[in-house]
Formats: sequence, C-alpha cells, structure tokens
Amino acid sequence: MNKNSLGSPDGWLDEHGAALYKYALMHTRDAHRAEEAVQETLLAALQARDRYEGGASARTWLIGILKHKIMDMFRRHAREVQLDDPEMLESADEGQAGEIFSLSGSWRDKPSDWGNPEELLARDEFMAILQRCLDALPQKWSRLFMLREVMEEDTEDICQELAITPTNLWTMLYRARLGLRRCLDRNWVGNAARG
Repeated sequence: MNKNSLGSPDGWLDEHGAALYKYALMHTRDAHRAEEAVQETLLAALQARDRYEGGASARTWLIGILKHKIMDMFRRHAREVQLDDPEMLESADEGQAGEIFSLSGSWRDKPSDWGNPEELLARDEFMAILQRCLDALPQKWSRLFMLREVMEEDTEDICQELAITPTNLWTMLYRARLGLRRCLDRNWVGNAARG
C-alpha cells in the first residue's frame, strides 16, 4: 500500500463515514458524541495524511485515529464528571458480596451458561442486548468498563487520567461486570433458556 491508497479526502466521509460513525456510536453510546468523534477524526486525518505510511487500509487508519479521539473524549468527560466517593464504594460493596457468595465462598446463584462468547459477539441480537445493558449501568461504570475492557486501556493510565486509585477502579469495574451479568442473565440467557 502507498499514500495513494488513502484516496481523496473529499471521499472519506462518503466511503468510510458510516463505518466510522457506527464504531464511534458503539463506543460512546451517544449520537452527538459519535458525530463529534468522527468529525475530529476526519480533521486529524486531513492534517496527518502526509504522515500516512501506507501500512494499513484507509479505513483501518481512520478507525485507529477514531479510537484515539474516543479515548480523548472519555478522558475529557471523566475530568468533568465526579466519580463515586471512595468511602461510599467500599461500604456499598460489603453487602453485595454476601448476596452473591455464601459464607463458604460458593456462588449463591450459579452463573448461567452463556455458550461460546466469540459466537455471541458476532450476533446482532446479543450486541443490541449488551448495548441496552451497558446503557442501564450508571454512566461512570459503563465508561470505565468501555475504557478497560473494550478500549483495552492500561489500568495505570486510566487511574492517572481519572485521578482515582486502582482500588476505586476495580471496585467500579466489579460493579459494572456484576450489573452486566445480571442484565444479560435476565435479558439474554434467561430468554434463550425459555425460548
């Protein structure tokens, strides 16, 4: 590939706009923010096109830029939103462990069998339910889940960017995962078992 494989910047929106928007919407879960991220991506790509080395397709290159723009957006928003009070996090979790595990450490309510996770991710129906479950979480938990588990950001970087301790991060991630598990058990696995 070479620099010519980028095509004309005039055609980027027509050729790649829908894919970029879908990616941004999936990660931001907000139409306005998704549009903003795509606009910032196209502007950054226009400014950086002379540095394009041709190692990836135009779409892959644009999505790589988009990923960074989304991360920047998460970081900016996290600075604006006050996260949970650490004392509240610790006291709230004391009661939750007893609801999930018995005194012997066994599951009180064994997790359902979800089948093959890779196959589930390829199914549009599952992705729609996962999105609804993420939307049902408190926004800060959902955002942290996206940063750590979807965007695969390093724990240390997340803590530094959001000015939280690793304990706070893991507590909120624990809550997010627990909430997702309950929601998916109720809306996906339970429905699959019944139907």
